[in-house]
Amino acid sequence: MGRGDLTHGQWVRLEPLLPTGKKPGRPPTWTRRQLIDGIRWRTRTGAPWRDLPERYGPWDRAYDLFRRWQRDGTWKRIFEQLQAEADAKGLITWDVSVDS
Repeated sequence: MGRGDLTHGQWVRLEPLLPTGKKPGRPPTWTRRQLIDGIRWRTRTGAPWRDLPERYGPWDRAYDLFRRWQRDGTWKRIFEQLQAEADAKGLITWDVSVDS
């Protein structure tokens, strides 16, 4: 596990929110956790997709997952659900600051 990768606790919280796979067949070579950690590494560093470290899987697989979920609204849905749950637990302070 690399610095900045999802912890076990974070993964346990995130995994149920992910869409289920639709294709039956052989198991994937690269796990979703590896690909998501790769997506997070790329967005955190700003590096080109082709520079994705090998431990996260092929860059094009991570990019494909990122774009598919971006297009179908999966990332937005996950964010909104996590935000709503945090708000319900009182973990978010909704202070508004207006500058004159």
